[in-house]
Amino acid sequence: MTPTTPSPAPTPPGTALTADEAHARLGELTVVDVRTPGEYASGHLPGAHNIPLGRLDEALPALRTAAGRGALLVVCASGARSAQAVERLAAQGVPAATLTGGTTAWSGLGHELDRTTGGRTPWPMERQVRLAAGSLVLSGLLLGRRRARARWISAGVAGGLVFSALTGTCGMAKVLAMLPHNQPRATDLEATIAALNG
Repeated sequence: MTPTTPSPAPTPPGTALTADEAHARLGELTVVDVRTPGEYASGHLPGAHNIPLGRLDEALPALRTAAGRGALLVVCASGARSAQAVERLAAQGVPAATLTGGTTAWSGLGHELDRTTGGRTPWPMERQVRLAAGSLVLSGLLLGRRRARARWISAGVAGGLVFSALTGTCGMAKVLAMLPHNQPRATDLEATIAALNG
């Protein structure tokens, strides 16, 4: 009689995998990248499906189906958005794990990232936030030369950045993620949901 290797247990909800652990198990994981399409296109885990965090609810039935077939790994740039997604999924009874350190940790260890080619892709969210925050601070300072109250724009952005660093959240990124160029085309999201259901 030939001994059989037990199949790996599904990842319990609310857990995290390191980049090396995820790399070793990549073939058995369904990977969902919750970043914007532009961030996803700039580099994602091989085989990852793109469902932006703001569109997670639309894909919930497909994610439940995928989690029923095996372990679900949710990924973002740093692990903050994927941790939020894992919490939301756990609240709906869908077990999932997050990638500790996100794609930043993954690529930092030398693991391969796939890139989407063709067409113009939006900047990564971090770059969009830096542009928006810098523009608002500069505008507040320049306008403040004529109207002192305009300096409050700069102060508000600075306060928002400090709050973002302390809480690990980013309100500006949430607002920017709603812009049309950061949304997946309906056909892309439909194709992703179909692939997860398949």
